[in-house]
Amino acid sequence: MKEKAPLTMKDIAHELGVSVATVSRALKDSPRISAERRSAIQKYAREHNFTPNTIAESLRFARVQPVKAIGVIMPEFTHFYFSSVLSGIEEEASSRGYRILVAQSGESYEREVSICHSFYENKVCGIIVSQAKDTHRYDHFQMLLDNGLPLVFFDRICTGIDASRVVVDDYMGAFNAVSYMIETGCTRIAFYGSSMTLEISKNRFNGYKDALLKHGLQYDPELTFICDNRTDAEAITPNVLKRDMPPNGFFAINDDTAIGILYTAKRMGFHVPNDIAICGFTNGQRAVACDPMLTTVEQRGKRVGEEAASILIDQVEGHIPSDKVIKRVVRTRLVVRGTTK
Repeated sequence: MKEKAPLTMKDIAHELGVSVATVSRALKDSPRISAERRSAIQKYAREHNFTPNTIAESLRFARVQPVKAIGVIMPEFTHFYFSSVLSGIEEEASSRGYRILVAQSGESYEREVSICHSFYENKVCGIIVSQAKDTHRYDHFQMLLDNGLPLVFFDRICTGIDASRVVVDDYMGAFNAVSYMIETGCTRIAFYGSSMTLEISKNRFNGYKDALLKHGLQYDPELTFICDNRTDAEAITPNVLKRDMPPNGFFAINDDTAIGILYTAKRMGFHVPNDIAICGFTNGQRAVACDPMLTTVEQRGKRVGEEAASILIDQVEGHIPSDKVIKRVVRTRLVVRGTTK
């Protein structure tokens, strides 16, 4: 069911039989409008929860070329991958005359919904988003599409919504990384991943599992863990390494998790990579700041951001039909460093 579009000044003008200019002036308490009419318009706006379109208002009275704004929703800003994606979005948008408004969901579904409505009310041209971990309902995304607002997902895509998306080849990135670990001597490789409700986690897990099977190793569910951050990695890895048959390799869904494994293994007296090999997924700055430096799958976040912004702007400007769904895959590459042989 479609959500009702927010009330506009045009709607108020139509209902009260006045011009849009009169509504605008009344809402600004202009003395050019009689006190009685100002009061009636302001009362109607309050009763119908009218939210001023601040961006559209600034464009309407701009003396220069109107600023074109794109909304961007990130799960978090501190993660290297998301910051690199943002850099790519900003560069592509700026080169084409657009500005970006950025908000952080903090992995919260409720916050993500609120941001979507805020961006819509402020009349951004379109929205680029990577969904929050706990997002399991998608009405807020469908509302945007139903009301004609272009939407492009990146990284964490929403399979329940028919919208354009840009992803990296998560499956092949994981498959190639785990294959390399096996080919360099690993026989028991643990997988640290996110919830399987996220497509990226499913794809990386499937790449991990298929690499094992291709190389004749049996998949062991006891070596699969829901763990996608350094804190959790440092908490669970000691018990994993104390098993009678501990893994001699770890494949982690991101670099921070892999670094948590690395530092835990070193504290416990294991030599990396002779005793244990470790591979991450991101290739952020921290990958070269640890000792030994981290083998990882490079995601090319900046390229993802450029592609997402390019698709969105092409849809906004009509170069891509509004009802056409564009799917682009950015290739990864394995960067071999000191945590693998």
